[in-house]
Amino acid sequence: MARRLGAAGISVAAWNRTAEKAAGLAGAGVRTVQDLRDLSVKPRIVIVMLSTGEVVDQVLFGPAAGCPAVEILAPGSVVIVMSSISVESALQQAERLQARGIEYVDAPVSGGERGAIAGTLTIMAGGGADTCQRIAPVLTHLGTMTRVGAVGSGQLSKLANQLIVGISIGAVAEALVLAELGGADPRAVYSALQGGFADSTVLRQHGARMLERRFDPGAHCTTQLKDLSTALALGNKLGGAFPLLALCNDLYAALCKSSRQSLDHSALYLDARDRTPLGSTDVPELH
Repeated sequence: MARRLGAAGISVAAWNRTAEKAAGLAGAGVRTVQDLRDLSVKPRIVIVMLSTGEVVDQVLFGPAAGCPAVEILAPGSVVIVMSSISVESALQQAERLQARGIEYVDAPVSGGERGAIAGTLTIMAGGGADTCQRIAPVLTHLGTMTRVGAVGSGQLSKLANQLIVGISIGAVAEALVLAELGGADPRAVYSALQGGFADSTVLRQHGARMLERRFDPGAHCTTQLKDLSTALALGNKLGGAFPLLALCNDLYAALCKSSRQSLDHSALYLDARDRTPLGSTDVPELH
């Protein structure tokens, strides 16, 4: 994502908790910094892409980046949190920033590593209409942004996305196992399903991963579990009943307690095989 913004001619400074990860941006039109206080100009837009709401808090309001990010921001600037965090965290962060005159947009994404590289991410933005319109020219280099409502709505949309993705991965996994268990060629079934009502990005991308036993993480199963658990907690708080979500959450919780916790979320397929006479065709442990 930083590379795409740099390639678009936007002045980009990047900071990462693990400095060597940012080192690869050298020569990509991106300046890297070890400490936010090293910035010579106050940024107009800050994009945050981190693992959890707690880590986002540490960067925005704590000393994680050398100083709290809020200290280098002028009134009228915009913080765009593209991390997948809870709705409650987004609302709290927005309130703290808006007290300083800083705008806030929660804009989590879908599309994975492929989408980030290609600039085809789906971006679900929650924030003021004027603010979202203002940042649209920047985010267009990363993908397609849709404003889905006020602050917090972006995270709500991402939870809906992850609910569909998690359950769909489970459905694809069990479908391929059923085909093989019954004596059909799962690769042929995978091809036959494309173009019909069962076709989807999840079928095409994660079905291929399952058949190829390729579980290097594009998205970690632990991240999938985090999002499903967040969605389930919110659903329960709102008084809803979500039996498919609850079951999928339990399946991923079991996966993440196993030796497969470092794998891609499509590794749910391996657990599906374990529950049948086929048994699992496992993969080497990733480090």
